[in-house]
Amino acid sequence: MTHRTYLSLAIPLIISTITTPLLGAVDTAVVGQLPDPAYIGGVAVGTMIFNTMYWLFGFLRVSTSGFAAQAYGAQDAKQCFLYFVRPFLIALAVGILFILVQWPMKHIALTLIHPDEKVMTFTDEYFSIRIWGAPFTLANYVILGWLMGMSRVKISLFLQVFMNLLNVVLDLLFVNVFHQDVNGVAAATLISEVAAFLIGMYIVLKSSDLRLFSIPSSELWNAGEFKKMMAVNRDLLIRTICLLTVFNLFTARGASFGTEILAANAVLIQIHYIMAYFLDGFANASSILVGKAVGAKDEALYKRTLSLTGQWAIISPLFMMLIYILFKDSIIPVFTKNQNVIELASSYSIWVTIFPLAASFGLILYGVFTGATMTNPIRNSMLISLAVYIVCLFILIPMYYNHGLWLAFIVFSLGRSVFLAMYVPALNKTLFKK
Repeated sequence: MTHRTYLSLAIPLIISTITTPLLGAVDTAVVGQLPDPAYIGGVAVGTMIFNTMYWLFGFLRVSTSGFAAQAYGAQDAKQCFLYFVRPFLIALAVGILFILVQWPMKHIALTLIHPDEKVMTFTDEYFSIRIWGAPFTLANYVILGWLMGMSRVKISLFLQVFMNLLNVVLDLLFVNVFHQDVNGVAAATLISEVAAFLIGMYIVLKSSDLRLFSIPSSELWNAGEFKKMMAVNRDLLIRTICLLTVFNLFTARGASFGTEILAANAVLIQIHYIMAYFLDGFANASSILVGKAVGAKDEALYKRTLSLTGQWAIISPLFMMLIYILFKDSIIPVFTKNQNVIELASSYSIWVTIFPLAASFGLILYGVFTGATMTNPIRNSMLISLAVYIVCLFILIPMYYNHGLWLAFIVFSLGRSVFLAMYVPALNKTLFKK
């Protein structure tokens, strides 16, 4: 396998991954053109609630991709289909549960966030429409993960781009033509999610000759397979909870330094997200190839994938650092026009500059472990990194204030890389035992 083969997988996955946060961002941007700032506040709060809900279940895509890639590598058509059906049923069940408990969930979220009354009204409207898309959104995670695991990368990219483009068109139509404000952007997102689900299901069903009713219930509900799947999902859920804890602590501590520093940090975190999603594309490519290697018992493919993963974990952050250094004075103003915030963000931008180098191995090796469906190291390395981060917050913030906050975040990111890399030798020994 060559660099060209690896990049032919990675580049579409990078594009696909970067489109992930765009649904909420497009909603916010379109409604931001309306005269009352309460509109953008309502959509922003609503988007944050849904991003948190769905981020917790991001493991549905990741684990599905790893298991499907292994079955694809083993050329086992029935297992390929089963590795779609099982998480798909879980996604539908969780999505329906979200709908059933929408009122207490919304009440708890709004009580915790506590926006002003007008923003709360618009958030309520946005939430009450978008919540009906929960089963479709979570099912889309499974569809995308399965298509990636089956090496149908271009189709998964098409689905992501289609959903986002449809959302943009409907946003503009409902808000600017039909004057539907918050209800319009929520409906646009809901329709986009449902449309992507319908097309995705059509593609999945066309890709397999098997159907749910043709699978014996003893195979579908195999206790051993469910236990294995849930163990992987549990580890990835713990990882996500750790990440949410890190970012919530980061935001809370940043808020203590004042509104302008909070805003500057928010801008830099958005730039960090773009970098992280970029690296995640390489992780997805490694996950697919490692899964295929494990399924096919192809040790040579695994070793070559691990080698390419390591090389691109060095090349890609250097590339991003160079781009950011050259264009940071143009990038930061894209996110804000406030001159004080721009100057503050520039003064702290050194931390975003070195973020890719600190985080790249942790983010990209993540794909190697998910492809092998060996997620204990991911969970353990994240828990250790979180503990180190919390200690650093207590030590560094009193000494260096906001620079100390960013330094603690960089230490956390570096910890993810170092602690996960320490498990690679054990992974090598475990995967291809003679």
